[in-house]
Amino acid sequence: MAEQQESIISRAAIAGHPLHPMMIHFPVAALLGLVATDFAYFWTTDPFWVRASLWLAGVGAIGGWIASIAGLIDLLTVKRIRQKISAWCHAIIAVMMLSLASLNWMLRFRHGEEGFEIWAFYLSLITAGLIAIAAYLGGRLVYEHAVGVDVE
Repeated sequence: MAEQQESIISRAAIAGHPLHPMMIHFPVAALLGLVATDFAYFWTTDPFWVRASLWLAGVGAIGGWIASIAGLIDLLTVKRIRQKISAWCHAIIAVMMLSLASLNWMLRFRHGEEGFEIWAFYLSLITAGLIAIAAYLGGRLVYEHAVGVDVE
């Protein structure tokens, strides 16, 4: 029988519910949806998809940075989380991903419909790949290390 692991309590929480895992779903959905809207633009050349991509990129980048604040609070204030290599790798990958997502959004905002090129799609794909890695590491923190989980 597996040994019961002790919970690591989140400091950025409401009524014991960690904020970071609650907040991250919308930015992740927006940034993954961005890949689909970029592809839809290449398929149809309808400028609607460029505008949709701009909004998804903005929601994903801004929402991701807001959600990352809760994760950063936990990383910096909970010693047992700081001791996990998975936590540091998750944070580093997330910062890389959010930096690319922010760059993607800023370039789209600056260039508008006329400037949409293949680089936007590549940035979206790389961001999606980094999301997958960060999600895997975040899952390890929850399922293997019981971060923010009440195991009592």
